Amino acid sequence: MTGYEDIIDKDRPVSKRARMSVADRAKIFSPFSALKGFEEAIEKKNIIIQQRTELSEEKKEELDIRFNKIAKLINKGEHPIVTVVYYKNDKETKEDICLKKTGMVAKVNIEARYIQIVNEKISFEDLYSISGEML
Repeated sequence: MTGYEDIIDKDRPVSKRARMSVADRAKIFSPFSALKGFEEAIEKKNIIIQQRTELSEEKKEELDIRFNKIAKLINKGEHPIVTVVYYKNDKETKEDICLKKTGMVAKVNIEARYIQIVNEKISFEDLYSISGEML
């Protein structure tokens, strides 16, 4: 006994309102951004205005040591969260801008000289600094 025997074979009640189309119903459940422009504002905050500088030999060695630590962690199956500051060519201004990104390291390739944070590959030559709790 399910408790619905008295209504299970009855037709759906007739409504005075017209049925809503599937497209109109989909609009009700579509996502919207309550804070319009918020994502862009956060992204702009991660842009650092700074000229590309040549790293000293000590700084390059320090970065290499950190990359080796990260590579060892990746080989153990750990994926540390790091913050990197790196240079990237801006498509609009055609100039290098300095960006700051925090995320989980997905891959480090010492031979090809890049680090992948989430889904963005960053060349070692474009890096300015790297920091993280496990480093």
